[in-house]
Amino acid sequence: MNNSKQILTTGLLLMLFAVIGSGLVGATFEGTKDQIAENERRAMLRTLNNILPAGTYDNDLINESITLDRDNRLGQTETSTAYQAKKDGQVTAVILPVIAPDGYSGAIKLLVGIRADGTLAGVRIVHHKETPGLGDGIEIKRTNWVLGFNDKSLTNPDLHGWQVKRDGGQFDQLTGATITPRAIVKAVHQSLVYFDRNKTRLLNRTADD
Repeated sequence: MNNSKQILTTGLLLMLFAVIGSGLVGATFEGTKDQIAENERRAMLRTLNNILPAGTYDNDLINESITLDRDNRLGQTETSTAYQAKKDGQVTAVILPVIAPDGYSGAIKLLVGIRADGTLAGVRIVHHKETPGLGDGIEIKRTNWVLGFNDKSLTNPDLHGWQVKRDGGQFDQLTGATITPRAIVKAVHQSLVYFDRNKTRLLNRTADD
């Protein structure tokens, strides 16, 4: 009988501790979720500003985002969020979320900034699993490779030029790594194609503009 009481008491104590623990975790989350959200917002804004310097737009990039339907040219299998940069009420550029699905170590997530005239404002890598010392040269903090996209467009270079040099194109590959830059060059080019086909909506224009 005493053993049964002891087991019951122990069980109740464990249950009590579990309830208290869950309550503390919940309270901590509730107390910090706003700060976490703000930190994520600031981190995203820093990345966006690396593509489009703050002085080139006068709106709130984060709060003036638009939802895009899934599209293979962006590598997206579900809806995604794009950001519109405006100056004096006019959309001057958009930043598109792009996935290069065929990186050496898996999918690579990018942000691609495209000005209203179809030229690239910049490209940044936001997530990848590439090999340190090889494929991670796609990161701006490691090398300037990604800056090679600046000011390029669908016609500059031409279609043949939108390849790495090993394939006869204009873009450098990384030392010891060709698959990764090849995947990114292809993804950036496809994002320009997407922009060209959807710029009326992306720039908030009418068919007559």
